[in-house]
Amino acid sequence: MRFQITHTTRYAYAAAASESFMEARLCPPTGASQTVIHRSLTIDPACRINHYTDYFGNTVEQFSLIHRHNHLTLAAAAEVQTHPVDVPPEAYDISISEARQIYRSQPLRHYDFLHASRGIQLGPLVYEAANQLFRPGGHLGDAIHQLMHWVKAHFTYTPGATQVGTSVEAALAARKGVCQDFAQAMIAILRSAEIPARYVCGYIETESQRQAAERRERHLIGAAESHAWVEVALPGGTWYALDPTNDVPAGERHVVVAVGRDYLDTAPTKGVFKGAGRTSLTATVHMRRVEQTVRA
Repeated sequence: MRFQITHTTRYAYAAAASESFMEARLCPPTGASQTVIHRSLTIDPACRINHYTDYFGNTVEQFSLIHRHNHLTLAAAAEVQTHPVDVPPEAYDISISEARQIYRSQPLRHYDFLHASRGIQLGPLVYEAANQLFRPGGHLGDAIHQLMHWVKAHFTYTPGATQVGTSVEAALAARKGVCQDFAQAMIAILRSAEIPARYVCGYIETESQRQAAERRERHLIGAAESHAWVEVALPGGTWYALDPTNDVPAGERHVVVAVGRDYLDTAPTKGVFKGAGRTSLTATVHMRRVEQTVRA
């Protein structure tokens, strides 16, 4: 599938800011599941944009404004071709005990994705779920899918019920949240079960973005700004993408933008400004499927 995506973020300041410094993770990468055809980022007020690759391999665009400005707008545009990715069953056709032995034999390979992080802490509710779903004699593939079903059944998708800083334990106790909470809860349980997992931030073609004639496909839900899902590191090196918010493997309607330990590693924008008063933030994403012509 091919998509045209625009992601617009606007900061409006109560009083003019004298300086702003920001970095953005808004650049989709080309990989096994997708090819980037075109991509651009426009800043208003205009300024020079610097690029670097962060620790997790994400493209980061960094810029600063050193003159007074009343607003700051980032307009990211991309055209992305997504591809089906088949994960062979033999990649997870293994017992949980055997998988743990493999992970333990390579302690540094997935170290960052096996432990608690700033945004994903492990607590009693997390360990309880891990002990229930990941028994040593169980089958790894079955347990991973059962966990995804469990997260979907455990949470009610409720925008506004949680905040960016809401802990996994608090979200599990409340039994409601948004895609960030679904993903981070699943990751926390996987890590507490000694299964490495990472957080994925990106876009999803939701039902509201579809034309009426296309609604025969499965209804998918996600945030209006961005979406989050999970990648599990299977023995052998394969990353298996799963979307617990929709209880499906992530597929051609998902576009990856950034990966990390948790949301804090993948936040689309982060920065500081110098000025008085408060600032308001609005972010919108438009994702449109592009019809492709097949030549005879």
